Amino acid sequence: MRLNLEALLILDALDRHGSFAAAAAVLFKTPSALSYMVQKLENDLDITLLDRSGHRAKFTDTGKLMLEKGRSILRAAQDLEQQARYVENGWESEITLGIDASFPFEHLLPLIEEFYQQHHHTRLRFAHEVLAGSWESLVYGCADIIVGAICEPPSQVGYAFSPLGRLDYVFAVAPQHPLAALAEPLPKDQIRQHRAVVVRDTSRVNAPQNLNILEEQDTLTVFGFDAKLRAQLSGLGCGYLPRYLAEPYLKSGELVAKSVESERCSDVAYFGWRESASGLAAQWWRERLQRYADAGGVYPITSS
Repeated sequence: MRLNLEALLILDALDRHGSFAAAAAVLFKTPSALSYMVQKLENDLDITLLDRSGHRAKFTDTGKLMLEKGRSILRAAQDLEQQARYVENGWESEITLGIDASFPFEHLLPLIEEFYQQHHHTRLRFAHEVLAGSWESLVYGCADIIVGAICEPPSQVGYAFSPLGRLDYVFAVAPQHPLAALAEPLPKDQIRQHRAVVVRDTSRVNAPQNLNILEEQDTLTVFGFDAKLRAQLSGLGCGYLPRYLAEPYLKSGELVAKSVESERCSDVAYFGWRESASGLAAQWWRERLQRYADAGGVYPITSS
């Protein structure tokens, strides 16, 4: 390649400072050295960058193109240098966090903002996971950290986890749903006769899990808890919702809470990480998540 960064720097300085003499002073070179570099680039590429017919050299259309595109290349080169130094010092170029659908993503926004203010050279990727898919994304290397997983942690070595708290559930239906008028606690035989709204497990390898679904019960499968909430508000089915999500609608009367025989009212929610994810960005997120208390009312603190 006959194009080099030094020549692009000279063109940039020449445009910014207006003359070879001024550009040379900024670049700590002689005007003749700069002129030689520009002429060499013109000869190598068989192009004309500067119109030298007047008192002061002006950029030709080709020169303007080289100047504009060259600045993009210079910015990219500068970013590459900074990112290389960043990675050399132990910061990953990118990390992936898998977020369970039961976890409210907006609660991570202050942490994301804090991270970018301090360490913007590491790209963050967030993936949506549900039930067994959360842990599976960790085990199979799709995520470095998972947040809000509510199934049992994997038994394999190479992974660690810590509880965030307990995720409380409430069995809820719309006021117009047939179950809303029945006496409590609701027997499972009654619930089985009505459609359950479930969130699809994102497990890719192992068998998907369905929590609190009764044998032979009809299901409406949706892609997230917000969709599940909307379906239940519309009376399309019944089921358990995270209490923090259902609470405003229980208070407004748009949902009705019903107790259930032998119901499962809560699960421990975890965050977990691959022990091989030892870079400084992964450490930063682990430290912040370990200090994560109560999650703004999402998880009562667990003693386990």
